[in-house]
Amino acid sequence: MTRRALLALVALPLAGCMTAERSAPYAPPPEVAWAWARFDAGAIRASGAGGIADRVTGRQITPDDPIRVASVSKIVTALTVLRLVEQGKLDLDRDVSTWLGWRLRNSAFPDRPITLRMLLSHTGSVQDNGENYVVRLGKAIRPQAEDAGSFDPDHAPGSFFRYSNLNFGLVGTVIERATGERFDRVARAEVLEPLGLDACFNWATCSDSAAGKAVVLYDQDGSAILDDLRGKRPACPVFVEPGVECTLDDYVPGTNGALFSPQGGLRISAAGLTVIGRMLLNDGRHAGRAFLSSASIRAMTSPAWTFNGNNGATDEGFYCSYGLAIQLIPAPGTNCRDDLSGTGRRLLGHAGEAYRVRSGLWFDPVRRTGIAFVAANNGKDPPAGRSAFKAIEEWFAANLR
Repeated sequence: MTRRALLALVALPLAGCMTAERSAPYAPPPEVAWAWARFDAGAIRASGAGGIADRVTGRQITPDDPIRVASVSKIVTALTVLRLVEQGKLDLDRDVSTWLGWRLRNSAFPDRPITLRMLLSHTGSVQDNGENYVVRLGKAIRPQAEDAGSFDPDHAPGSFFRYSNLNFGLVGTVIERATGERFDRVARAEVLEPLGLDACFNWATCSDSAAGKAVVLYDQDGSAILDDLRGKRPACPVFVEPGVECTLDDYVPGTNGALFSPQGGLRISAAGLTVIGRMLLNDGRHAGRAFLSSASIRAMTSPAWTFNGNNGATDEGFYCSYGLAIQLIPAPGTNCRDDLSGTGRRLLGHAGEAYRVRSGLWFDPVRRTGIAFVAANNGKDPPAGRSAFKAIEEWFAANLR
């Protein structure tokens, strides 16, 4: 699995256009639809967008248009966990088998429990085996989680970093077992609604208004890959096993927390991501009220793992320090290539990549500024950057102040 596992360019006025704020050889090609918003602890301070959100209607993308932000979604999943931890419904350091109702173990290390802290920091020895993290309606996650191929046989839980989307399907299942409710509904009730966001996992709980602004994701041949909604929420918001009726009425929460893609299925706008960024900059406070405690924010944003030369798979230097669904960049070390800004500036956040989308939410806790960005239709192999990030991600990051 690769990292951040999966038309005219419309120029905005110079006051809001990224190309007016920096001089660089790279610019998004015409087929890319992109949007960004720069923020500080108080508000969005600048934004820009270019390209077509829906090629059938010709609708132009804006920073307020929701898009599948891929692995940036993991931040919201972690926030959901931390809210439940503060309510006493979950514990970061207990064996997750406590909630699952069955024993989750790496068979090579049967006596080593796996915890939520490990799953959220990719240190629980879980690994992606093909697309084992995609568990469709009509199946349960347990068989995937008990398959030997879903675990690293060489490293015990807690000893090694290996980025895995299956971790978050398991986290979603734990959330469902602890609450008795579907993951998408819990995430909305615990995180998205309290933050005032019309966002959702897999379109299931977004408003019709949000669905009407969806950014369609296209392949290089011009065909729609995902979210060609034609102005309304899809009748079936989840992937379904062949021959299974797409109805969620009979779904039993806690059997398949991967169903609503807690690892990457969040639909949210660049502007919406800044709300999350501002809450993190404000040490867990939103609109003058406590959303999370400062202790929870510290747990999330402190490194749970840092590369020491042999304690993790870095994906060619992309992952070198990680908290709870938070990347900490750049990390020290000659094998790390994670300096997004190219200046050595310390940033926290997460990158996303799936379905030809590149996305990011990054903030600087010292300067108290941040940037959120999305870019669709990048093709299978977009231009590389000077770092392990792609050129388009570095282009966005250059707009961070």
